[in-house]
Amino acid sequence: MSPNALIPSHRKPRRPSASSRALRAGVTGGFLTLAVTGATVPANAAEKPVAETQEMPTITTALATSAAKSADTAEQVAFNYERQALQDSAFSKAAKAAEKHKAEAVKKAKAEAKKKAEEARKAKEAAQARASRSSERSTLSAPSSSTATGSTATLVSFLKAQLGKAYVLGSSGPSSYDCSGLTQAAFNQIGIDLPRVSQDQSTAGTQVGLDNLQVGDILYWGSAGSAYHVGVYVGDGKFIGAQNSSTGIVERPLNYDMPTGAVRVL
Repeated sequence: MSPNALIPSHRKPRRPSASSRALRAGVTGGFLTLAVTGATVPANAAEKPVAETQEMPTITTALATSAAKSADTAEQVAFNYERQALQDSAFSKAAKAAEKHKAEAVKKAKAEAKKKAEEARKAKEAAQARASRSSERSTLSAPSSSTATGSTATLVSFLKAQLGKAYVLGSSGPSSYDCSGLTQAAFNQIGIDLPRVSQDQSTAGTQVGLDNLQVGDILYWGSAGSAYHVGVYVGDGKFIGAQNSSTGIVERPLNYDMPTGAVRVL
């Protein structure tokens, strides 16, 4: 046995070197914790295992604040995107609604224009139909010149004999006449003395309607008492008169130049 075998050693136990230590880090309760422990600890060591804890509130607060700001920023960005999407959707719907309303307004305007045009056409046709019926009634109510007898036949015969003669203002025949000169000369053939001018002839007899004419009625243009032209109704919807210097004495249908009124002297 060695003489030194039972002699206890006076050297202190060696602490674990820095290379044999393990570095542990963790976040506990909101703090950053660093723990350093020895790799091995002798069973009879007087010290407790090494445990070093250091709190770093400043770093922890900065990290928390940064994280909070990042969360707020992300939330704000998401909110902005959502709001923009809602606005875009609303604008799109409004634009579509406006286009729809515009199309409906155009369609309605076209329908109204078409309706008014149709109403105007119908009104025009109705007016033409009334005028035609009035003309037909006038023709049917007036006796034909071929059936005129006595003084009426003499009157019409004289007027027809003057057709083609010249119109001369102020003339009373026999080669030329003006409108009232022809009328006066015609009625002189049957013993009726008419005033010389058209204004007086338009009030010389009884006023009659144009839908109730008879052969021999005096037609006038203008107002009664101030007429500017006269002629004589000869039946079959026609009249004879000295029209103007271009046409002379002619026979025309009533619708050639519709008179204003008529007087009856027979």
